[in-house]
Order: sequence, then C-alpha cells, then structure tokens
Amino acid sequence: MRKILFFTLFAVMLTSCISTRDITYLQPNSVSKSDSIKIVNENSKPYRIQANDILSINIKALDQRLVEMFSTSTQANAGQMQVSPQSLYFNGYTVDDHGNIRVPILGEVNVLGYTTDEVRIKIEKQLLEDYFKKEANIFVTVKLAGLRYVINGEIGRPGMGVLFQDRATIMEAIANSGDINITGNRREVQIIRKFPYGFETYNIDLTDANAVHSPYFYIQPNDYIIIKPLKQKTWGTGVTGVQSIATIMTAISLITTLLVLSKTL
Repeated sequence: MRKILFFTLFAVMLTSCISTRDITYLQPNSVSKSDSIKIVNENSKPYRIQANDILSINIKALDQRLVEMFSTSTQANAGQMQVSPQSLYFNGYTVDDHGNIRVPILGEVNVLGYTTDEVRIKIEKQLLEDYFKKEANIFVTVKLAGLRYVINGEIGRPGMGVLFQDRATIMEAIANSGDINITGNRREVQIIRKFPYGFETYNIDLTDANAVHSPYFYIQPNDYIIIKPLKQKTWGTGVTGVQSIATIMTAISLITTLLVLSKTL
C-alpha cells in the first residue's frame, strides 16, 4: 500500500511540476550547437502605415524659422518639453480612416500603405515643389510615434505597452511588460495582428531557438499578444515539486481525517 501511495505521489508530482524546458527561451534543438553563430533571417517586409497609426514628422532647414509653420507644438518646442506617449497622441499626426494625416500648410497627405521612408520622400517633394528652393536644404524625418502593442494573460504587467524603436521583437515587448509568469505557456504565444482587411492570428513557440526566423518574431504596431496559462495553473497542484507535495499531502490528510471520523460515527 505504501509503495502504491509513493508511486502515485511521484507520478502526480512529475505531471504537475513545471519543467525548465517550459520556461527557458530560445532553446537550441538537438542538431544545432549552442555556440554556433546563426544569421537571423528577419523575414519581414517594411511596415506599411495603417489607419489609427500615429506619426512623428520633423522638418528642418537652414532657416528653422521658415519651417516652424509646418510643425506641431511638440516639434516646435522639442527643446523645452519632454516628448511622451501622451504628448505624441495629442500632437502627433494620427492617420484617419481614409489614410490621411493633416499637416499644417500642406493640408491632407495620404499615407495609407506607405512606408515611413516613402512618406518622407513624398513630403520633401511637396515642400520643394510648392514652398522651398533646393538651396534651403530641407531635411525631413518621419517615424512611427512608438510601437504600440497590447499584451494580456500570464504576464507581469498586462495592458498596453509602447516601445520607442523603429523595430522591436516580441522578446523585447515581453521584457518591457515584466516577463511571462512561470505559469505562462511560452510554447504557444498568440499574436493577433491587424491588417487593412481584418485580423489574423498566429502562434509562436518562444522556447524554440528557430523562433527568431519566424516572420512574427518582430512585432508590428497594434499587435495583440496573448500569453496562455499552462495546465498546471488550472490543476492547482503547484508549480514546483515542493508546492505539489504540500498540496497532495494536504489532500491526503483531509481524506484520512474524513475516513477516521466516518469510522468513529
């Protein structure tokens, strides 16, 4: 009887504990060497602007006073105030449902489906054709006002996150949100991505080193990331061996007490 109980406890403990393989990121497979150098194929095309994106546009010239009328208050006072996500929301250029942004003096400029480089070239061309000579040395920069994403589930800090980078990986987004909890499923991270025609859903295994070759390893603006829970969380037996044994022993003690009480009644 004791042997049966022992093996039962051992089997339950093994199935309820979370293995290090389930919580270790980017593990090399059996055929690859851990010290080998790999060229990561980013396998992703330049991001094309969609509706509701926010752009940061800065225009410079030899005489900066001439271009202040094309700038928002955030850009005109960049040296006097710290740019924040809130200020970019109110003072950046938001792409409307028709794919247009409203630039002072220039009016509505269509940017839907363009890359940031293509928008820069478009604005530079319009400025030189209508307002400035080549000698003015117009210099335009166009950037996305941060990579905005939403992450929920088994994560340290769920909610909306912003990364002020031109490109960012899903690993950076997870680190920025407090990392995945120990009960989070790293083998099946779900990404819901927005496209002009709707939404598509993908899964990526972050415990596999080959995840860096996935076209979804790099996030895009407005990605929705879901970290699913492992089965151990729903079982409620604990995530470590000590926790599992404590839970099982508590259950056995309760059952034994009930059996003793039933015999004495």
